[in-house]
Amino acid sequence: MSKTGHNTWGVGQCAAAIRSGQASSEEIVGACLARISARESEVGAWAFIDAEHALTQARSADAARQAGRPLGALHGVPIGIKDIFDTWDMPTENGSPIHAGRKSGRDAHVVARLREKGAVILGKTVTTEFATYHPGKTRNPHDTARTPGGSSSGSAAAVADFMVPAALGSQTNGSVIRPASYCGVVGYKPSFGLIGRSGMFRLSRHLDHVGVFARSVEDAALVAEVLAGHDDGDPDTRVAPKPALLEGARAAPPVPPHFAFVKTAAWRHITPDAEAAFAELRAALGSQVEEVTLPEIFDDCLELLPLVLDADLAVNLGREYRTAPALISPKLRGMIQRGRMLLATDYQRGLAARERLNAALEDIYDNCNAILTPAAPGEAGPPDSTGNPAFSTLWTLTGVPAITLPLLAGQSGMPMGVQLTTRHGDDARLLRTARWLAARVAEVGGAKTARGKRAKG
Repeated sequence: MSKTGHNTWGVGQCAAAIRSGQASSEEIVGACLARISARESEVGAWAFIDAEHALTQARSADAARQAGRPLGALHGVPIGIKDIFDTWDMPTENGSPIHAGRKSGRDAHVVARLREKGAVILGKTVTTEFATYHPGKTRNPHDTARTPGGSSSGSAAAVADFMVPAALGSQTNGSVIRPASYCGVVGYKPSFGLIGRSGMFRLSRHLDHVGVFARSVEDAALVAEVLAGHDDGDPDTRVAPKPALLEGARAAPPVPPHFAFVKTAAWRHITPDAEAAFAELRAALGSQVEEVTLPEIFDDCLELLPLVLDADLAVNLGREYRTAPALISPKLRGMIQRGRMLLATDYQRGLAARERLNAALEDIYDNCNAILTPAAPGEAGPPDSTGNPAFSTLWTLTGVPAITLPLLAGQSGMPMGVQLTTRHGDDARLLRTARWLAARVAEVGGAKTARGKRAKG
């Protein structure tokens, strides 16, 4: 492969090539920068990019390898960082003019983990306003007249357009799964508390998750395994052995997996072409998938998450709301205002739902390897909206791991994701099941596969 094609390599391929001397970090980073130079004006995935700084990091990684120093799992591999994670050497503006030019002077926990393992921090990817709903400049690389989703817009688009092999995102409702679905990449939201969040802009302690975008299940697992573990600054992480996510993703299931197909309260938002595509997928899987009806206690799950999110937003964005309300979008102002008026009893009801709903899911998880659902209502819509997160809401509220795979396409040829979830803490098995499903769909060819309009890298 020519050097100019190195930007199409995945995380594992880049790491192996650098380690073996097949390619240098400078060559790979240079190829990514060339792709960004060619496409950024159309896609708009980056909030901050400094080509010379990225190349300096790459040259340092190459020098370390040549000197025989120990190499981390991501040595020399470029990674994009959503612009809500602090970086000591780059601004972190959180998608808002209120924080324009903000420099924290420190690394978020996850950024420090990446650097410890040798990653090159390529730049900061676009986020929607404070990682909520007001869109930024990013467009869908498959069709720039469409949204990339949100809030991790730039991360999803940059990975989809071969600008970087992987990028970090976050999810407080549907901000990893939905943009990954719209952009046709793998999006992985680990179990709540698996990855530390100190140095990340806080929306809701109870709902915020760090997520990963990549172009394969194995690459997502590799990056997430580097990030996983205790964070002294995040009380929701704990000291425990790290899960073997990459080993899990690479393993073959002992028996063919069984899936539970559930519609959830979000099904009323499904588009006809998405419904038809899932019918084809279920037919292709045959007896390995069984439709399961959720109990009535799940009927109001879409209304529960906002009880927590809006109240937490009112607290965490209180200073910005008081000092610069005119610089906050009308939709976000409305969420903050609702949060300021919520009763404490409603907030506590929302918080208590996680335990109640997870208990009700146990019987389903006991009888399947993963729950199968859509990742989004259908194809990406117009760029003035980031789309509907309803198909992620339940799984974010319950804190269970979720992953979306780019396996389906809509009537316009745009990607549509297939989402899998399982019980909290069972991330390695979820990744194993996801990799099996991706291979199975490719093998049987029984469902419409994503075939977006994007030019190849």
